[in-house]
Amino acid sequence: MADQRRFPRHRFPLNRVLSALLLPAVLAALLALPQPSLAASGGRIGGGSFRSAPMPRSYGGGGYQRGYQRGYGGGFGGGFGFPFIVPFFFGGGGLFGFLILMAVVGVLVNALRGGGQALPAGSAGGPVERYQNDGPVAIAQLQVGLLASARELQRDLRQLAGSADTSNSVGLQRVLQDSTLALLRHPDLWVYANAEVGQVPFASAESTFNRLSMTERSKLRSEVTSNVSGSVSRDAGGAAGDADAVSDYIAVTLLVASRGRLPLKPVNGSEELRETLRILGSVPSSELLALEVIWQPEGAGDVLSADELLTAYPQIKHL
Repeated sequence: MADQRRFPRHRFPLNRVLSALLLPAVLAALLALPQPSLAASGGRIGGGSFRSAPMPRSYGGGGYQRGYQRGYGGGFGGGFGFPFIVPFFFGGGGLFGFLILMAVVGVLVNALRGGGQALPAGSAGGPVERYQNDGPVAIAQLQVGLLASARELQRDLRQLAGSADTSNSVGLQRVLQDSTLALLRHPDLWVYANAEVGQVPFASAESTFNRLSMTERSKLRSEVTSNVSGSVSRDAGGAAGDADAVSDYIAVTLLVASRGRLPLKPVNGSEELRETLRILGSVPSSELLALEVIWQPEGAGDVLSADELLTAYPQIKHL
C-alpha cells in the first residue's frame, strides 16, 4: 500500500493518446497533398440531403449491428457502444483515401470522448441519435480525362444543367444516369481515368462528401454553369461555351454517395471504366444520398492542357 501511495498510477484517456499519435501523421499527410490547380472555369450539377435518410429501429436486440454486418461484410461490433467498421477504399491513395480514413477516425475519437457508452434509445443528444441511421454510406469518386474534341459532351452537360431537377433524389438519379450515358457515348475519346470508393459511418458521411466536393470545386477557376439543389445560376463574369480549339482535354468528375454498396473495381483500362460508369449510372434514387457532377473547361474558349490536367488530377492513370 505504501508503494501505491508513493507512486500513484496516472491514467491517460485513450482519446488523448490517439490524438497525440494521429496528429503528426495528419499534418504530414496534409502537407504532402497536391495543391489545387486553377486550370479553367467549369460547370457543376448536384445536390442531395443526408438528413432525409430514414431513421430505422433502435439498438434493441442488436438488429442494427446485424444489418451493418450483413449489408457490407467486414463490420464488427465495437467496444464503444456502437457498431464500427474499418473503411475500405482503393485508388491512388491520395486525398480521397485520406478523408475516408480520417472520417472513421473522427467517429471513433468522438465516441471515446463521449465516455464509450451509448445512451439508451430515445435519450436526447446522445450517440443513439448520431449512429442510428441504417448502415454505412458508400462514397465513390470517378475522374475521367477525355480529348477536348468531345465538345458534344460539354454541350450535353451544359444542357443537362439547364434542364435538370436537382431538388430531389429522382431528379438527381436522372442527372447521374444522363451523365454516365454521356460519358459512355465517347469511349474513343477516353484517355485518363481514376476510380476510388470507400465507406464511412453515416455520422461522418455528409462532412466527408462535402470536403471531397470542395476539393474538386477548388480546381476550377470559376463555376460558369451551376445547377445545385434546384438553384440554377451562371457566372456573370464569363460565358459558357465550347473549349478552345487548342485545348487538349476535358475533365469530368463524378462524386456519388449511396446507401447501397458500390462494387467498383480499380480502373486500369477502357473495360473497367465502362463497367464503373454502368454501376454508377444504375444507382437507384432510393439509395442515392448525394451527387456532384463537375467538369472543366466550361467557359467559351477555355483551355485545359495536359500539364494542367495532370496537375489538377494527379491520381488519374493513362488507359
